[in-house]
Amino acid sequence: MNGKQRILTALEVRPPDRVPLYIHGINEAPIIGIGKHLTEGLPEPKEFYQMTDAEKMKLLDTLFLIHEAFEVDGFTALEFGHEEPIDDKQVRDDWGVVYRRNPFGLPVALGHPLPEPADLEGYRRPSPKRENLLLLDAARQRFGDEKAVFWMMRGTFVLSWRLAGMANLMLKMFDAPDFVHAIARMTLDYNLEMLDLLVESGLDVLIVEDDIADKNFPLISPEQFKEFVNPYNRVLVEKGHEKGLKVIRHSDGNLWPILDILLDTGYDGLNPLEPQAGMDLKRVKDYCGDRLCLIGNIDCVELLPHGRSDEVEAAVRRAIADAGHGGGLIISSSNSLHPGVNPENCITMFQAVKKFGLYPL
Repeated sequence: MNGKQRILTALEVRPPDRVPLYIHGINEAPIIGIGKHLTEGLPEPKEFYQMTDAEKMKLLDTLFLIHEAFEVDGFTALEFGHEEPIDDKQVRDDWGVVYRRNPFGLPVALGHPLPEPADLEGYRRPSPKRENLLLLDAARQRFGDEKAVFWMMRGTFVLSWRLAGMANLMLKMFDAPDFVHAIARMTLDYNLEMLDLLVESGLDVLIVEDDIADKNFPLISPEQFKEFVNPYNRVLVEKGHEKGLKVIRHSDGNLWPILDILLDTGYDGLNPLEPQAGMDLKRVKDYCGDRLCLIGNIDCVELLPHGRSDEVEAAVRRAIADAGHGGGLIISSSNSLHPGVNPENCITMFQAVKKFGLYPL
């Protein structure tokens, strides 16, 4: 099997030839740290926006090379070019949300254009732009059909709170529910337009990236989730399936209070199954591993940054033993490969999947 076949088989909860390997997200520093084992001429670690055009192209080529050299089965693409700099510390996206640059990962949303219902008057949402799918196009050109191409689509909750502010959105669920629904419908309309572009571009797997929980519990009640968030994301799942895509759900945190809702929504996979949040892989497998594929769970908080190589290898072997039987497992980290991970541990994780993941287990 090639990588794409491996991923799609696992998402159907069937055993492929081996457990698939996947990188959900990766920052500049680990690309460079891992890439130094494969190529020369890499820049010193810094933010993408600080790089020259030549350095950016080298970084992208190295990212592709990592996927090829370590036989990573799926590649994640996301939007490029939808943000413009305000100054050296802030950017604004095409929704009008202002972000502070963050040396440790994603920018932090600080400026929200729609805090009140009156702000909807005269506001015009953006439309997706074909040219912002550059990374997806580059991946498809590089890998052909050898690897599954994923797209990270922000879901209703994340897009809504970025527009209105998180605490404010939660209050408005009580004080102005029609306003919350209006924003949610607007985000859904955008995502459905984007979905059409993605299908035309040859996407394989849609990720509904909609972080909804911390390590203790969801950020809103299950009742609010069922009213204000899940109906809109459910449309993405249904439309994605109609268009022949696999659809997975991404959320950090403790998802147990809403797990049955997610299962009923029809996702094909769930990630990243954060161990610090009680998402024990064996427990999740026993509960619902026959209904959807489990993706992730290799600890990126303590293990990948600070663990020994033998501990990383043991964690991969344990994950495969706990959740690999019958298929429906894709090994990935418990979130992104962020600037704090040890590149050597990442390589150990990649190699351990091939060492222990051959079917029959």
